[in-house]
Amino acid sequence: MEATREIYWNVGPAVLLPMYLLTAAAMALAGFWFWKRVRVYRQGQSLDRSADLKQRVLSALNMAIMQMRVRRGGGAGGAHALFFWSFLVLLVGTLLILVQADLTDPLFGVRFLEGPFYLIFSLLLDLGGLVALLMLIALMVRRYLIRPEGLVSRRDDLAVHGLLFSILVTGFFIEALRMAATELPLNRELAIWSPVGMAMAIPLQSLAEPQLRSLHQVFWWIHMLLVMGFIAIIPLTRLRHILTTSLNYVFVDRGPKGALRTLDLEDESAEHFGAEKIADLSWKDIFDTDACTQCKRCQDQCPAHATEKPLSPMKLINDLGQVAFDDPEAALCERVGTDALWSCTTCRACQEVCPASIEHVGKIVEMRRNLVLMQGEFPGEEVTAAAENLEVNGNPLGLSFSARADWAKDLDLVVAGQGGEFDILYFVGCYASFDKRNIKVARSFVELCKAAGVRVGILGEAEKCCGEPMRKMGNEYLYQMMAAENIEAMQASGATKVVTSCPHCFNSLAKDYRDLGFELEVQHYSEYLAELLEQGRLKLQPQAFDCTYHDSCYLGRYNDIYQAPRELLAAAGGRIEEMERHGSESFCCGAGGGRILAEEKLGSRISEHRARMAAQTQAPTLVSNCPFCLTMFEDGVKGAQLEESLVPRDLAEILAERIDRP
Repeated sequence: MEATREIYWNVGPAVLLPMYLLTAAAMALAGFWFWKRVRVYRQGQSLDRSADLKQRVLSALNMAIMQMRVRRGGGAGGAHALFFWSFLVLLVGTLLILVQADLTDPLFGVRFLEGPFYLIFSLLLDLGGLVALLMLIALMVRRYLIRPEGLVSRRDDLAVHGLLFSILVTGFFIEALRMAATELPLNRELAIWSPVGMAMAIPLQSLAEPQLRSLHQVFWWIHMLLVMGFIAIIPLTRLRHILTTSLNYVFVDRGPKGALRTLDLEDESAEHFGAEKIADLSWKDIFDTDACTQCKRCQDQCPAHATEKPLSPMKLINDLGQVAFDDPEAALCERVGTDALWSCTTCRACQEVCPASIEHVGKIVEMRRNLVLMQGEFPGEEVTAAAENLEVNGNPLGLSFSARADWAKDLDLVVAGQGGEFDILYFVGCYASFDKRNIKVARSFVELCKAAGVRVGILGEAEKCCGEPMRKMGNEYLYQMMAAENIEAMQASGATKVVTSCPHCFNSLAKDYRDLGFELEVQHYSEYLAELLEQGRLKLQPQAFDCTYHDSCYLGRYNDIYQAPRELLAAAGGRIEEMERHGSESFCCGAGGGRILAEEKLGSRISEHRARMAAQTQAPTLVSNCPFCLTMFEDGVKGAQLEESLVPRDLAEILAERIDRP
């Protein structure tokens, strides 16, 4: 017998009209409920995410189909990806059946579901259904029996899982009833190509054909109604992420990674700054709340949450969603909680791991802006004092601006504007200018440059704080004031390249300052020194040592600089023992988001947590290349009582000790 089957066996073409009417009704309901959600998104401010639309769509299709971000979640992510792919196989198979039965066969007499193609088609659908069922069971066991800490389950989640399970099981049961009445008694060789259906059909052979036909009709309609229900409720349940998460890949921020929106502080029509209510956020911020699958990956990666602070990025997004859909006039900061907002280190770990491309940090900063600019609220008096110091002395430490270049008095550096030529302008930063521990780092960097024949210039008293800590705290006014003065000084210096030893300064100058007219090339010293080493201008005498390396958030996740520091350590003779959390999954030191200026009063200290991670490698040296990280680790190692076994050092110090001096 020919390898094929009757598509509408036992139900006949009479089902076509009600089937398509039900499908249209289900899709209309889904469309209506989605439109109601779109109206909620439109409460937000306008935001253009349509540039390079073709590339956005192609990239989104690749992300969605390949499940690239989802698969990074390990076991659960892999199970979800397999479920998605198998369900996709079932969907494609269903569409092929509809194309032949309702289009090519009646209109053109063309049947393609026959012969070898049908055999492969039948096998793939059977195996796809089996994989989908197994993965769904695995995910249900994880959610309802294993119950990982922090995983939120709601009543409608159980209903959705039950619905999907019922659709898959009834689909197999329909196939088994048909095969028990047709293929098993008449064409057993064909039945082998549907192994799961065949296994279920064998016990059903004891039933008479009229019974098989009656059961088949009943379960065919049950299966059809379940599928229609699935389509209709997509917008009302977490199933909507099928659409919203995929669309979020289209709407992803393609601008400079981690760059914040620059406020127009001279806008006389602005009634307030920052996000006071949900309508002050963008439509994309509200859309993000619908794209969230509540998988808790962001929460698992969050250093604030890991150290018992009242911040869960997942809960924050969920809270914003509840406000948007249930109480749009609610005060956002009050609903989310100011302690949660101030706990964020803006480390970007949540965004890097999110499978739905949700943007958490910008929302937090917008709410902080409202707290600071409109309500005059800071997380503590020490931050208020730092802001006052910035206004008076241009640095948050309260030291005289006239002493900013004292660290370099004996180094014979060129001070821009006072004559002399230089190859790079070194933007030193506040901690490397005033903090004794970090001054050693600045001097080491200059020593390395001189060994490579590079003439270094500095701004001296004209340099101010880059403004990044205050900006992340929400004080856009102070940030722009500092930035404007720095931009004027740097662009008047005659420099062609700026190098920084602080990732926070680097990120601000290279990205955020662009909105304010800054155009000079900017590099972090790790990449700059790696270039000098590669060019043969910087020569090192390697000396073997063991260490572990900390990827600072603003160098790693914000700027994807991971290899250059490791290459420099290797050139210096270093053998790196990686921490469990490294690279894009690195654990924050606790200083980002302006937290370097604030006392850590809630939970345990993030720096101590990270120091213990470093100690677990048993490497004696903890290497970083960020003044904030070095400062935090000095305290963290002491607080964790690890002084005897772990020494924090900066990359530049280690390299300077190994300069090859002929």
